[in-house]
Amino acid sequence: MPIGTAVHDKTFALCESLSYREWSGYYAVSSYETHHEHEYSAIRNAAALIDVSPLYKYRLSGRDATRLVDRIVTRDLRKVSVGQVIYTPWCDERGKTIDDGTVSRLEENVYRWTAANPSLRWFRQNALGLEVEIEDISEKVASLALQGPTSGSLLRAVADADIDGLKYFRVTSGRIAGIPVEISRTGYTGDLGYEIWIPWSDAGRIWDALIAGGRPFDVRPAGMLALDVARIEAGLLLIDVDFSSCKKALIESQKYSPFEMGLGRLVHLEKARFVGQAALAEEKRRGPARTIVGLEIDWSAVEAIYNRLGLAPQVPAAASRVAVPVYGGRGQVGKATSSTWSPVLKKFIALATVKGPGAAAGTVLEFELTVEAVRHRVPARVVDTPFFNPPRKTATPIAP
Repeated sequence: MPIGTAVHDKTFALCESLSYREWSGYYAVSSYETHHEHEYSAIRNAAALIDVSPLYKYRLSGRDATRLVDRIVTRDLRKVSVGQVIYTPWCDERGKTIDDGTVSRLEENVYRWTAANPSLRWFRQNALGLEVEIEDISEKVASLALQGPTSGSLLRAVADADIDGLKYFRVTSGRIAGIPVEISRTGYTGDLGYEIWIPWSDAGRIWDALIAGGRPFDVRPAGMLALDVARIEAGLLLIDVDFSSCKKALIESQKYSPFEMGLGRLVHLEKARFVGQAALAEEKRRGPARTIVGLEIDWSAVEAIYNRLGLAPQVPAAASRVAVPVYGGRGQVGKATSSTWSPVLKKFIALATVKGPGAAAGTVLEFELTVEAVRHRVPARVVDTPFFNPPRKTATPIAP
């Protein structure tokens, strides 16, 4: 049975819908109101406060901590300075992705690592012979994501920290309500945003400070339904939906490499030896057999189907995590794993796994759409992701 996070008493008091889901053994709010539109609007137009404490979190320290991280991840730690955060996958010896997450270099040999799935055993297996301490801090450190165009101004008002100087994918220390916190300019929305890392016992006080201090900035708590729409717009993948961990895959086709996930830029084959390096080098030489891409679905074609049936077009109420076939030529060439109507783009978009040359940007494929229990196909064009990428996400200094 799920349990509450460090701020469950705060979120429960605000959750009018009583709509929850399970996330890594914790209760997570799906939407605070009966519909998530106001929460999504806060992400894109104001500031949204999201409890992301269920993330698995690890602290690695010791003389060989850097060696261990570099041995596991696909990215080159020589290029990562203290105070920097990286997003990275990590793989098994066959080059298949185990998980993806962020690694923050807090000190020369101190790291905070986040993951979607439990990773302690894998880290310790690879730490044999190294002088490194690995601590599971998942239940000691809470995390709140503050996302949206006014999030920087809000933090500037409530935090004693260098918010103006905090660059994209960097982390700094400071205080909120007198409580020591770490603030990273990261998030899962593809917008200007921050994640605040807090001692578990102090998380409620930080939540209150952000809500109270955020009223002039239109802050609003947001749940998983709004976050799902935003992360698809940002082209961000979700484990167990857009790809599977090779540790949990039942068949070979459920296993994905970073190249197949469209993350080839994060595979630094020239670095020191790391797990999966040889297999990934071979895959790069021959090219991946499939790739996760973005799709823009022809909404006019969707409307035409409904019109023929005498029905009003149906805009999906929430993002879909149900895989549907994607066709090219005479047969199926892949599957769309996440899809949503994008309110900010006014487009129907999807993330899809597509085989071979069909994954090239500009290719027109067909997306399967079911209306009144009848399967139809509508045109869908392959596009580069992210679908939505505002300049404010990375701009420094942030806008006042």
